[in-house]
Amino acid sequence: MEDCKVHLKPTTMENKKFLIQTKLMPYFADLPICDIDISMVRKWQNELLSHENGYSQTYLKTVHNQLSAIFNYAVKYYRLPSNPAATCGSMGKKKADTMQFWTQEEFNTFISYLEDQTLYYVIFHLFFYSGIREGELLALTLDDFDFEKNTVKITKNYVKIGNEEIIQSPKTPKSKRVITLPQEIMDMVKNYSAKLYGYSPSERLFFVNKHAILRKLNNISKLSGVKKIRIHDLHHSHASLLIELGFPPLLISERLGHENVETTLNIYSHLYPNKHEEVAKALSQLMQMKK
Repeated sequence: MEDCKVHLKPTTMENKKFLIQTKLMPYFADLPICDIDISMVRKWQNELLSHENGYSQTYLKTVHNQLSAIFNYAVKYYRLPSNPAATCGSMGKKKADTMQFWTQEEFNTFISYLEDQTLYYVIFHLFFYSGIREGELLALTLDDFDFEKNTVKITKNYVKIGNEEIIQSPKTPKSKRVITLPQEIMDMVKNYSAKLYGYSPSERLFFVNKHAILRKLNNISKLSGVKKIRIHDLHHSHASLLIELGFPPLLISERLGHENVETTLNIYSHLYPNKHEEVAKALSQLMQMKK
């Protein structure tokens, strides 16, 4: 953990600590690392796989990777002969089998229940129509908006660890970006900010935390009858909307702040199946024109 602290962001460290303390230490805390063998790792895997909470495949993969990383560290720096987690084999999946997102119709149904709640009305419009991540939204100031160019500049990320609020750099270098927004969204932001008493344009624009946003998302989803999704699934919803509108993967990648277009394609390639039929029809039309 001392070694990781130098290289990782505070939020990543907190997540790592939680995962180690809750998923690894209860099983392996009293064992010298050199005594943990393949059969012990396998037993640990089976207990997690059969856990009553039913952990997701992607979460199981994350947990296993953390155990394997600790063994790899011991192999590299402390002469542990081998990594039993790697020999045992992984569990879980890197990508989820299904992705949750809202269609335009589902979002419209959801947002209609927030028309009298200006703060959340603006927040959820920004999520859906910009693809912005939660921490990026919570770090926004009015100074980040350019009302002449209809853009918002993403340069920072808001996190809270304990009682400490931290403004740090975004997820990756490519996460720093400028997003062009519809005029309607810009007007919402301008009207909302104009009603804030004693507000300075350099201060955080949305004075809420992620727990309050999640509660609102869950409550209104239940009230409106729209399927329950995570806040991050609004990021996916924006991507699926752009794909449905026919925008190219490179543009979507830049808008979402992905490190490269391959990341975008790996995540959203399954949303493109109907495009193959469109390609065949277009090629057929070309062949008919030649005749």
